[in-house]
Amino acid sequence: MDAILYVDRTGIPWRYLPHDFAPWETVYGYFAAWQKDAVFDRLNGLLRRLVREAEGRDAEPSACVLDAQSVKTSANVPAAGQGIDVTAASVSDNVGGIQVLSSIAADHPRVTKAWADSGYRTKVIDHGARLGIDVEVTRRDPAQKGFKVIPRRWVVERTFGWLKHHRRLARDYETHPHRSEAMIRLAMIDLMSRRLTREATLNWRGT
Repeated sequence: MDAILYVDRTGIPWRYLPHDFAPWETVYGYFAAWQKDAVFDRLNGLLRRLVREAEGRDAEPSACVLDAQSVKTSANVPAAGQGIDVTAASVSDNVGGIQVLSSIAADHPRVTKAWADSGYRTKVIDHGARLGIDVEVTRRDPAQKGFKVIPRRWVVERTFGWLKHHRRLARDYETHPHRSEAMIRLAMIDLMSRRLTREATLNWRGT
């Protein structure tokens, strides 16, 4: 697990793992097997509940925020493998939002509220209503001058910032989209583990 997190944090290719770790083929084998067995999904869910309880909140969330971010694909990723689980840039926010809302409703039935930006329009709002989720679009005041934090939206931008401390996420290097998703879950596992243990997270920019 330390070796897998090392790759996620530093962004190095698997083959460049330092020799004090197990051989890279072994490490990648465990990564692929744990991803297939949903180990990272379960760890992510367990840690999320523990973090929420440690902060005095209910273990299960009742609200969420929808947003999307584009990530450039590495040249080693086959075109045929792009845009299946992690969607291609050509997929609209509406289509992606509908998929995400369906997953949220299935996995987190307590969620009844969602905030989204103006890219998510009527179809997402209507789909949310059918699922029992009130989707509220938060917009920037057209009369606003200069930068101002938009309520709820800042939560997503902050999370994107945290994730980018893991250099493997700066670009999509994985051949399979489900492995890309696993790398995102690993970054959150790292972040939540540090939050629970109160261990400071070093920024790679200063190392």
